Amino acid sequence: MIDRTGLAEFLRSRRQALQPEDVGLPRGQRRRTSGLRREEVASLCHMSTDYYSRLERERGAQPSHRMLASIAQGLHMSLDERDHLFRLAGHHPPPRAASGDHISPGLLRVLDRLDDTPAEIVTELGETLRQSPMGVALTGDTTRYTGPARSAGYRWFTDPAAREIYAPEEHPLLTRMYVSGLRGLVTLRGPRSRAAHLSELLLDRSEEFRRVWGDQEIGIRPHDVKHFVHPEVGGLELTCQRLVDPGQAHLLRVYTAIPGTESYEKLQMLSVIGPQTLR
Repeated sequence: MIDRTGLAEFLRSRRQALQPEDVGLPRGQRRRTSGLRREEVASLCHMSTDYYSRLERERGAQPSHRMLASIAQGLHMSLDERDHLFRLAGHHPPPRAASGDHISPGLLRVLDRLDDTPAEIVTELGETLRQSPMGVALTGDTTRYTGPARSAGYRWFTDPAAREIYAPEEHPLLTRMYVSGLRGLVTLRGPRSRAAHLSELLLDRSEEFRRVWGDQEIGIRPHDVKHFVHPEVGGLELTCQRLVDPGQAHLLRVYTAIPGTESYEKLQMLSVIGPQTLR
């Protein structure tokens, strides 16, 4: 049963504890609120201000699992706080798994400060959970996919468009990397895991995957320097830095170019035309 009073008090306390800079928002000059505004939280949680406000006022329908997950992520909650939120709302918390979608507050804080840099947070299966604005400008919105297509590896073997953003010379290594990575995850997570289900789907749907899977390769690593092909600015040579969150098996990828190079200039250009193209 939902504890409306407890839920409202908990949401208010979490909102008031966060400052705009904690979630990548500008503070502004005439700010009197001792924390985030309700409309700011609603925007972070991808819901209407009216819907969120009703929860803080002990009104409205019982929030769904999906709404609660959005609120927990938008308010940068820890896993303990997320589970508490679900229980207050009358739901069992989602199972804690290394392949879960809940991003740790620390990793989110890092991403929130990378507005001018292509960056993304992905799961161990290559499912994009969050992108910086420049990340969207570089590769498009890869959070929009559903089902097996959420995995970059699955799209690599089932959607020809997935390869267009990478230079052709990158393709052979990426093919081997996706297969060997999935093989390692199947062994790590077990025969009933999502990784195993994904491998079964690809074995059924992709002849190329079946052929490379038969090579029994393991431990193929990506190059630190990646070559992208962008439809607006052309070829980009970017260095990929990786930050791992071992508790959630999430990976933060940050793409940078060496100052003074052509790729650096193109990245600066993309910071201007990228948002325009997206609009």
